[in-house]
Amino acid sequence: MSYENKILQMKKMLGRKTEKNVEKHKFVKPERPTYTAQWQQAGLELIENEFGIVFKREVRYSFDYEHGHYKLGELFTALQRWSALDDDHPFALTDDEKIVFFDTETTGLKGAGTHIFLLGFLEATDEEFVLTQFVLADPSNEAALLFESKLWQRLITVVSYNGKSFDWPQLEVRWTLNKQHIPKLKTQRQVDLLHSTKRLWKDDLSKMKLTQVEQEKLGFSRKGDIPGHLAPIIYFDAVKSGNATTLMKVLLHNEWDLLSLVTLYVHSTNLLLQSIGEESATTYTNIGKWFGDLKKRQTSEEILKAVTKQFDSRETGFAHFYLAFELKRNGEYHLAVEAFHSALPTIPEKKQLLAYEQLAMLYEHQLKDYKQASTYSEIGLNLVERIVFMKQEQQQKQIQNWKKRLVRIQNKLHNGTFS
Repeated sequence: MSYENKILQMKKMLGRKTEKNVEKHKFVKPERPTYTAQWQQAGLELIENEFGIVFKREVRYSFDYEHGHYKLGELFTALQRWSALDDDHPFALTDDEKIVFFDTETTGLKGAGTHIFLLGFLEATDEEFVLTQFVLADPSNEAALLFESKLWQRLITVVSYNGKSFDWPQLEVRWTLNKQHIPKLKTQRQVDLLHSTKRLWKDDLSKMKLTQVEQEKLGFSRKGDIPGHLAPIIYFDAVKSGNATTLMKVLLHNEWDLLSLVTLYVHSTNLLLQSIGEESATTYTNIGKWFGDLKKRQTSEEILKAVTKQFDSRETGFAHFYLAFELKRNGEYHLAVEAFHSALPTIPEKKQLLAYEQLAMLYEHQLKDYKQASTYSEIGLNLVERIVFMKQEQQQKQIQNWKKRLVRIQNKLHNGTFS
């Protein structure tokens, strides 16, 4: 057989394999579940698309609808306040963005076998807020659920609670497993309110669960709620029995989650942009530190100074501590020293060690007072020898550094060195 004929024969074989592969991956629309009518009677709307069926629930709320301390329409005031600022902030949203509050319910926490059985969306229109929930009919209709979400079609800003770390990655996994059938998932901007909640209420809230934030900060308390860990069991039971009555309570749980995202965003914005109010010194200190970490020095300093003036000294140790760093950066060395001194009585030992280190540095390098620098180096060395570290080598390294600093300063002191 000639070379040309062999090539032609190989092309035919490849062609046949390609046709078989196409046939193999051709989507077969699943059968409707037998309980379709029962789920409709429970209050779910049946939606059919080219990939199967999905159930839908829609709820509408006026802008005056109250959820805890806030009306949903206060979101627009929060957006206007961010738009009026010259500086940007990772938490800031604007009127120009299509903002969608997003939450899911899943059959597990991770793994390819974990399905998303509920996609929840809440967004504002020109006249009202609209909640839309898509419910997975059964695992064979997963492509229908994902396709109906329109996340392959729309560009939005996704606002969630732990969604950046959990909900969205899980959605990406499910999308990847269905990628041969449905359009590609679009990359969306993510604003995760769990991250901001941790920044605002670190050392203030004992837990960061959304339900605790609702009760302690947002003025909302759930009655008759389904615990989140029971949601997968309830979903599987609804698929097995066809009875969706209890499943509707899971949808209510998801609805409350979404409404709380709106009010949490409003409340958090107010805290970040208003003057000191009814929250604790810890919260406002966290806010000042957050602005400092974003290199918004003036804002950080203003907030931390306000905390030190408006709260009892027993509550302001951390405010003085972080303020001292801002003052040092601004070249206000004497004020920085005062702030570190004010912080020392009420901050934990490891923070005290940092304060003594800064005092030693300030006196040595900026104020050229080697006697004071030596004093604080000795105090720091004594303290580091008492502190319990996770690893012994950490402590040894710290001791070595403090001894080195002390020797250098004492040499300057004895030699009259001023450089």
